[in-house]
Amino acid sequence: MFHCRPLHVTAFVSALLATLVGQISTHAAETRPPNIVFVIADDLGYAELGCFGQKKIRTPNIDKWAAEGMRLTQHYSGNAVCAPSRCVLMTGKHPGHAFIRDNRSIQPEGQFPIPDDTVTLAELLKRHGYATGGFGKWGLGGPGTAGVPFQQGFDRFFGYNCQGKAHNFYPLYLWDNDRKVPLDNPEITIPSKLPEGADPNDPANYKPYAGKQFSADLIFEQAQKFVRDNKDKPFLLYVPTTIPHLAIQVPEDSLKEYLGKWEDPPYVGGRGYLPHYAPRAAYAAMVTRMDREVGKIADLVRELGLDENTIFVFTSDNGPLYDKLAGTDAEFFDAAGPLRGRKGSLYEGGFREPTVVRWKGKIAAGTSSDRVTGFEDWIPTLLELIGATSSTPKDIDGISFAPTLLGKTQEPRPFLYREFPSYGGQQCVRIGDWKGVRQNLNPRGNAKNRPAPNMHIELYNLRDDIGESKDVSSEHPEIVARIEKLMREQHVPSEVFPLPALDKQ
Repeated sequence: MFHCRPLHVTAFVSALLATLVGQISTHAAETRPPNIVFVIADDLGYAELGCFGQKKIRTPNIDKWAAEGMRLTQHYSGNAVCAPSRCVLMTGKHPGHAFIRDNRSIQPEGQFPIPDDTVTLAELLKRHGYATGGFGKWGLGGPGTAGVPFQQGFDRFFGYNCQGKAHNFYPLYLWDNDRKVPLDNPEITIPSKLPEGADPNDPANYKPYAGKQFSADLIFEQAQKFVRDNKDKPFLLYVPTTIPHLAIQVPEDSLKEYLGKWEDPPYVGGRGYLPHYAPRAAYAAMVTRMDREVGKIADLVRELGLDENTIFVFTSDNGPLYDKLAGTDAEFFDAAGPLRGRKGSLYEGGFREPTVVRWKGKIAAGTSSDRVTGFEDWIPTLLELIGATSSTPKDIDGISFAPTLLGKTQEPRPFLYREFPSYGGQQCVRIGDWKGVRQNLNPRGNAKNRPAPNMHIELYNLRDDIGESKDVSSEHPEIVARIEKLMREQHVPSEVFPLPALDKQ
């Protein structure tokens, strides 16, 4: 004989099951490794965030990350330009050991590729069950090479494979792994100049340099989709955004926020990239729009109940562009703050970056650290934070600063090394507050008239001279000798990216 259960019993059982399922889900979220959201701006200067002193450009969402986490005030990118900087991040090897040491384009599209056997951050995290997604600009291997992201540990990549193509925010297509995704944009020739006789103050004359689909918006949309699709497993969301690198282009709704705020002479072309009728306003609007999209990712993570189990990182791949190139105005925005140098330089302004790390409940809110850290340190740091220290490769140069992030004391980094064969050829070593710099190791000019390399080591005390204005090498020969020894030891010659002045040693 069939007997019905009383309604209140059925309701009780249903409520109990729902509670148990919720507890199991919460426990699973708490016990699984933390998610990682790693955002890299493109050519953003040390002082171009509000939390690092910027006065003109609004970055409320990233500033909130800083207020809820830790600012790294002495964090260095991998190098002074895009590709070699990203190679250091992905491999944990400093530029004297890394494979990619300079930007080098290959035809018809892309940059010189990292080898197939390269072990990347994404591959290391995949071994621990992470879903891995990259969204933005890659720059470590063109289509059809072993360097493409989906063959270097990323389950999905969406954006620009090539740095050159990324100079236009209204491209004809973007890459979704190995598939071209066509966009509804006109073909835009870069560089371009405003036609002769056109009124430089009339916004209508600049319409040919814009399109319908702004690439950065599309890329951030796909980044959010990746988070939704992988909310039930640990994930690495790597967002090497193309902002604020050139050309200066931004949708009108963002531009309106800054129009008329200050004197803003039009840029009509002639120094690269594309014209703009209000370049200062447009540049600021690009950064603020990026900040808005970064905030959307954080909001989504919070909505999905993953906020306390997600590590957020924001940084930049190298310093700001030198003044007036393509309408940029680093001086107006005080882009590098007190630091000397711009993109392409191994003085501080070229590769010391504004960096924020947030992990709710783990990293103390409103803190800062002046520990010297670099892009090579992220692999061991993140592996330690997820409980996988034993997976750290033995042949990398990175040193975990997880203890620093978690509020523990830690020995200072013994030294930080950088080299860069372009922009005249450079090398630098930092030991504590001492910074040694060599310039003109690869002098420019034709072979007949080219000067001999300059092996002089400039020495600066960054504690007293953050702007690297006074060379004190003659006063401290013993420190110069230590630095010269490290410069010699840390450079391993590269057949692909030679630096003859050092290779001969």
